[in-house]
Amino acid sequence: MNGLQRFALSGAALVASAATSFAGPCSADIDVMQHRIDAALEAKAASGPAGKEGTAAGLSHQPTPQSLAAAEEKLGDIPAATLDAIRQAMARARAADSAGDKSGCEAALAEVNRRFGQ
Repeated sequence: MNGLQRFALSGAALVASAATSFAGPCSADIDVMQHRIDAALEAKAASGPAGKEGTAAGLSHQPTPQSLAAAEEKLGDIPAATLDAIRQAMARARAADSAGDKSGCEAALAEVNRRFGQ
């Protein structure tokens, strides 16, 4: 291994360790909640009525959690107000987490949990 390779490897290790050190006080809780939301949207999409297939469906693109949420909203399975409230609360949780505000993050996640159960 030459000096340049060692330098690059050391730099990569430093970046990876710095990224984990920037994780906020409830980053793991946010990740778990996002996974729950994504899984619920996928399950709801799989069990609900089929919507009209759009032109993008033939392009071999995989659906994203955002596109699934939009489709569920159009079908009326999940009220738009509920989806908006969940999005806003998740944004508040991420902002509080970035600021190191654990109680603010937990409060926002509790709101997501309440809305999610509706």
